[in-house]
Amino acid sequence: MLKQIFVGLILSMAGGAVLLASAFAQSEAGDLRASIAEDYEQNLEALFLHFHQNPELSFREFETAKRLASEIRALGYDVTEGVGGTGVVAVLENGDGPTVLVRADMDGLPVKEDNGLSYMSTATQEDIDGLVKPVMHACGHDTHITSLVDTARQMAARKDQWSGTLVLIGQPAEERISGAREMLADGLYKRFPKPDYALAFHVHANKPTGAIEVPLGIRASSADSVDIIVHGVGAHGASPHMGVDPVLVASQIVVSLQSIVSRSIAPQEAGVITVGAIHGGTKHNIIGNKVEMQLTVRSNDPAVRAKLLDSIDRVTEGVAISMGVPKDLMPEVIRSKTETTPPTINDKDTALRVRAAFTEQFGEGVLWDEPRGGMGAEDFAYFITPETSVKGVYFNVGGTAKGKVKGAASHHSPLFKIEPEPSIKVATEAMVTAAITLFEQ
Repeated sequence: MLKQIFVGLILSMAGGAVLLASAFAQSEAGDLRASIAEDYEQNLEALFLHFHQNPELSFREFETAKRLASEIRALGYDVTEGVGGTGVVAVLENGDGPTVLVRADMDGLPVKEDNGLSYMSTATQEDIDGLVKPVMHACGHDTHITSLVDTARQMAARKDQWSGTLVLIGQPAEERISGAREMLADGLYKRFPKPDYALAFHVHANKPTGAIEVPLGIRASSADSVDIIVHGVGAHGASPHMGVDPVLVASQIVVSLQSIVSRSIAPQEAGVITVGAIHGGTKHNIIGNKVEMQLTVRSNDPAVRAKLLDSIDRVTEGVAISMGVPKDLMPEVIRSKTETTPPTINDKDTALRVRAAFTEQFGEGVLWDEPRGGMGAEDFAYFITPETSVKGVYFNVGGTAKGKVKGAASHHSPLFKIEPEPSIKVATEAMVTAAITLFEQ
């Protein structure tokens, strides 16, 4: 009888401990959520509007970086500006433990906003090519950097809940898939604490607010920008036989390039070759001597990536030969050395830890798992390539009200928009939850 009483007492105490732990976890979740909501009302809404109405282009994020650095420096972080161009690095040391990096991209796009919002951007800016262009946050980077500021605030206020070193990154030129590589080349992992883990998120206009996706493997495809210069022999438009028409040659190249994905790689493999721009000629009745084309190439596998790029060389030259282009005027195929990135692949074990933490923080049903609907690319990949040994997790946060997802405009569209308040709140809560989870030994 005494033994039964003793066992019952132990079980009762254990059950009480579980209940206390559960209550404590719920209390912590509620405190974090309430703190973020308060900060949104007092600071973040105005900060988001500022970033949205003052977007800047890739490697031209001068004022954005200055404001981001100022906001985070005021919270007690050691902040360095000008890393990799306009990049911002903030460090907060908090005892022994792992190093966790949180990255947010800062740049806007050369798009004129036309979504009817009362706070639409009317900004213009000279791009790195010397041309003045309209600028819009057409991919949600204003959401990312606003959330980064509150992540900095929440982590600084919760130093009793984690131990280690936190590194926050304001990254330039994600839209040119160049900024991460430039920051690394400028000593990001040498001048500053090298992370054990790296985190990032993206707001997703085609997913409902409140939902979070954490892929267990590939999150984004590789991307390569390729330029093709097609040369010809100029002539009168009424005498095409007197020249070699580069517009015709380029047109045939565009059509022939589409056969690469359909006939050069296995049907189960993913690949995209898109001709995003083509420029040539000056007047109706003049056959010019040059056409310039701009391509983006996407894949999920290194072997497929190499085959796609090599096939572009082969098809371009073959079409030119078949259409009588002289040997000394063969097209030039130029692979960008800067606008290129490998695929972004989450570390599975770390992603599972983050998924479990999100479920505990937000409750069952917060996670969505759907097949990828496209082949978007991300240069966050450079922070977590295998040779870095950094374990990375890149997650998505829904950005459109549930009843409006079906008609939501695409990213990079002048009609793009998201719901900033729920997007920023959920993203910040998720990022703080993920970071504290990874600090746990």
